[in-house]
Amino acid sequence: MNPKILQQCPPASLFKQLLAMLYDSFLIIAILFIATAILLPFNHGEAVGGIFYTLYLLMLIFIFYSWFWNKSGQTLGMKVWKIRIINDYGFNPSWSESFLRLIFAIISIACLGLGYWWRLFKPWTWHDRLSNTRIIDVSKLTSKK
Repeated sequence: MNPKILQQCPPASLFKQLLAMLYDSFLIIAILFIATAILLPFNHGEAVGGIFYTLYLLMLIFIFYSWFWNKSGQTLGMKVWKIRIINDYGFNPSWSESFLRLIFAIISIACLGLGYWWRLFKPWTWHDRLSNTRIIDVSKLTSKK
């Protein structure tokens, strides 16, 4: 899609963003279950835990989001709600922009979600601003096709 057209799209509402996150969370939970099941035989069936396990799961989450954002600008939940992530130039975010966005999103959540609630007062969240990305509403573009 033309980056100039994407830059003219309005910001996605916080409601749509949260719903897309809810949809994506179901898929991520399934992926994390499978990833844990893969590790269990190597752990002799004992409970999996510890810092390496946590980092392993975080790495999978980062790969999930970064891959979708880098390839199409949308996760599956974002496609359903017709929202998309772009960088300041109107292109899909790079791997490094995606990584920064995810790090800052974790910080936003750690601050009791304040980085997300900021979206109620500004057209961006903390992690939008800090990673030079933004979530746009493409519902008008897709309805014209």
